[in-house]
Amino acid sequence: MEPAKSVSLGSSLLVPSVQDLIKTQLGVVPSRYLRPDQDQPIVFDADVPIVDLEKLIDEATMDSELAVLHSACKDWGFFQLVNHGVSPALLENMKTQVQEFFNLPMEEKQKFWQSPGDVEGFGHLFVVSEEQKLDWADLFFLVTQPPDLRKPHLLPKLPLPFSQSTGPNGQSPKDETRGNEGHLLREHKAGNEDQLLPSVPGA
Repeated sequence: MEPAKSVSLGSSLLVPSVQDLIKTQLGVVPSRYLRPDQDQPIVFDADVPIVDLEKLIDEATMDSELAVLHSACKDWGFFQLVNHGVSPALLENMKTQVQEFFNLPMEEKQKFWQSPGDVEGFGHLFVVSEEQKLDWADLFFLVTQPPDLRKPHLLPKLPLPFSQSTGPNGQSPKDETRGNEGHLLREHKAGNEDQLLPSVPGA
């Protein structure tokens, strides 16, 4: 049996959990989470761009929908995907499992703390200095594909049914879309797949 592959995705300094900070009943938000040098966000009246997967893989509409995708990535950095073939029930189930994970007692979540020099696990991503500004959020980051890149010390410890959804035999949104990717997506070789699960607790 071949040894498990090791791939470095970077490192991150360990910082306190936002959920823990809230429990201390802070009178003010710590300065590391404040960004006074940034302008207040402007709320636009425009709708979030929508990309239709069916149009994206249909040769008759592919070019026009690719233009929509290009514009969304260039101007917004994100988009809503529709007609992707994933059932609403599966999406709701995943959302419920993620929320239940973040609702675990802190002593349980500590089993998944990031290790020094690694970004996978529970914590923050790419914190490189003690003065760096932080997002008001806790994250759980996990490589899910290919299976030989999964961290064996993380996946088996995940609570059921969350571990079943992310494990080798679990059903994921990608499973429901397989076979619907069409010529366009088949041209691209499958790469690594990661799950980044955020939790933004109320201040």
